Amino acid sequence: MAATTSYPRTERTVPTRSPERGSWDRETVHSILDEGYICHLGFVRDGAPVVLPTLYARVGERLYAHGSTGSPALRGARQDEGLPVCLTVTHVDGIVLARSAFHHSINYRSVVVHGTAHQVTDPAERAEALDALVDHIVPGRADDSRRANARELAATAVIRLDLAEVSAKIRTGGPNDDDADLELPHWSGVLPVTRGYGPPIPADDLDPSIAVPAYLGARQESRC
Repeated sequence: MAATTSYPRTERTVPTRSPERGSWDRETVHSILDEGYICHLGFVRDGAPVVLPTLYARVGERLYAHGSTGSPALRGARQDEGLPVCLTVTHVDGIVLARSAFHHSINYRSVVVHGTAHQVTDPAERAEALDALVDHIVPGRADDSRRANARELAATAVIRLDLAEVSAKIRTGGPNDDDADLELPHWSGVLPVTRGYGPPIPADDLDPSIAVPAYLGARQESRC
């Protein structure tokens, strides 16, 4: 069955503030997730909230993250019932400067995913997830590096989070100044925020005969 074009709206995925900025469009959610590679993973440990930054990758309607097998979050996901989590990804696109301090803002694109994370134990799925995590950051890198050996795999846990209860939230445009402030002598507008990559820096012990891979050049061009 083909996926619908939108995710269902739930009590947890409808913003309580500026709900008009919310989006449940599947393509929009995927594009925001695919552009980033750092997420913040929130969960409760020993009765207290914990939020950890970690790498992630999307494969279809699933997100994968990895870490040490000793991580409390990943140990919790190992249980049959899994680990309830909230995962967020945010891109900052601009700093919005208004005439009043109150109306300063940020242009952003964000995704929030609610669900239950489960540890991946199937060897084939683990291998696919680990390759996806590497290739999500630098496409083509998984095939251009040594894959994890048995010892490294034993120390690495992978968790899976289905994209089921998810929404995006986006702010664009300029400042929303009050009419009474329009004549104030303060600059107002947007300072764009962009991300780019510099030239690759080889390791000190790299054989000089090894050329910079073509995919790194492509990565520079795609983010500048």
